[in-house]
Amino acid sequence: MDDKKKKTVVKESYGKVAIGMVDRCCCSELTNEEVSSYIGYSDEDIKNFSEANLGLGCGSPTAFGKIDEGAIVLDLGSGAGFDTFLAAQKVGESGKVIGVDMTEDMIVKARKNAENYKMKNVEFRLGDIEKLPVDDESIDIVISNCVINLAPEKTDVFKETYRVLKKGGRAYVSDMVLLKELSPEERSNEVLLCACIGGALLKDDYIQKAESAGFSVKILGEDTDISQRQYMGYPIESLKLELRKENS
Repeated sequence: MDDKKKKTVVKESYGKVAIGMVDRCCCSELTNEEVSSYIGYSDEDIKNFSEANLGLGCGSPTAFGKIDEGAIVLDLGSGAGFDTFLAAQKVGESGKVIGVDMTEDMIVKARKNAENYKMKNVEFRLGDIEKLPVDDESIDIVISNCVINLAPEKTDVFKETYRVLKKGGRAYVSDMVLLKELSPEERSNEVLLCACIGGALLKDDYIQKAESAGFSVKILGEDTDISQRQYMGYPIESLKLELRKENS
């Protein structure tokens, strides 16, 4: 499956999730609330933004990341806006959060949610995380939750993240990584691709790509239990990272 086809498959699948045609692309036996609770969201988070919670993540970057009041935050693959809204609470009125998603229906849903929740310090932009519609060195903090694995060109995602961050900026990333290589058949399986398995990198390769983009990488957590709990026993884990762009 070529990169163009992969993007089309992912975009169509998550578009259906956005409009409620299908449940999320994995973990269908669990409710959205159960998934979010397992991966680190508080009951208050889940309750406050229930309409934006589609149960799609593999971690809670707003919980394990340090998000400062007044910061400009970028949410990669913002979906219906769950993490975007949580980050917006942390940055306050003096800050701003920009969500970027390539799925038109997700952007529509997120903007509607922002209006309903009366969130004034958020903005949602239609765009590809491999080529971000964001200015150079304009962002203090980047967050991303189980999205980079879906991008065919992950090197480009890390380079773009590095480009838009200010010097000294940080990215908090939760993503699925492989602990053992998949078969070619598994790699080309559309269901596994959309379930954040088929496009995942081996853990060491993932970290190496982030470092090659210029980041210093710190592992903040690893959840191997998620494999049995939510990912059908595939050799995969949720990796939580802090990526830092140095001042020099």
